[in-house]
Amino acid sequence: MKFIYSPHYYADIGIHVFPIQKYHLVATALRQQHHIPAEAFVEPVAATTEQLLAVHTQRYLDELYQCQWTPRTAYSELPLTREIVDMFVLACGGTILAAKLALQEGAAMHIGGGFHHAFAEKAEGFCYLNDLAVAVRVMQQAPTSINSKKSAGQIQKAMVIDCDLHQGNGTAKIFEQDPTVFTFSIHQQELYPVKEKSDWDIHLPNAVSDAAYLQHLQAHIPKILDEFHPELILYQAGADPYEHDQLGDLRLTISGLAERDRLIFGWAQERNIPIAATLGGGYAYDTNDTVKIHTNTGIAAWEKWRNI
Repeated sequence: MKFIYSPHYYADIGIHVFPIQKYHLVATALRQQHHIPAEAFVEPVAATTEQLLAVHTQRYLDELYQCQWTPRTAYSELPLTREIVDMFVLACGGTILAAKLALQEGAAMHIGGGFHHAFAEKAEGFCYLNDLAVAVRVMQQAPTSINSKKSAGQIQKAMVIDCDLHQGNGTAKIFEQDPTVFTFSIHQQELYPVKEKSDWDIHLPNAVSDAAYLQHLQAHIPKILDEFHPELILYQAGADPYEHDQLGDLRLTISGLAERDRLIFGWAQERNIPIAATLGGGYAYDTNDTVKIHTNTGIAAWEKWRNI
């Protein structure tokens, strides 16, 4: 399997709760502490405007590219600079590449991405572009031939498993009324954002711990996979359900989140469903904890697929 990462996943966002240095730190931990070989890392290219238009409107992209403050760009809670916009466009390319490689090899992890609050025509919640939705649409729009064997990158049905602290509201809205994409979100209820309707939402009360959280996953995800039969899973492996996260009030431990990852990767592998993971959120008081949680996600995937 492959890890998708770019040293350009950094932009000056000023003093901010979002630890943008985490991308570099996770990649470094995987290489140096866990000895993932250099050949397992792949650099993405930026998404094209055509690819972004599979989800986002032309008007919104024009404003974004021109770094214009408008009612559509203003709710990102980030600065709006060319450097930041370029980072988001590159991250969309990273999730597209992760999806392609997952279809080829079974699994891939994007050390980036997961900007699930962005809507088709507006930014929200640290998210300018919805890379998850773009990757799904690009995979669905790959050319097919009725008379030829289906090749990597050509799917009809996808599932987004969103295990971030916050509901993937942008993703839910983008795929609302679309029977080809199943959106699943498990998140803290009494928290940002204003909720949209996913295909399956689990609204958690405050203070949920490892056992209850994992029971929810076990009760629903295998059944959904067996009934919906997706050809690709996009897994939003947020680090922010963590008990010491600054933005939430769930009580998952580092070991509990690692078990979450093992379960989800295991269910995908058992059913031979390609899976591409993205990092999503993570705002622990100690950034080292966020890096550890994300690194564990990568290790869980690597241990499942490295010899396949």
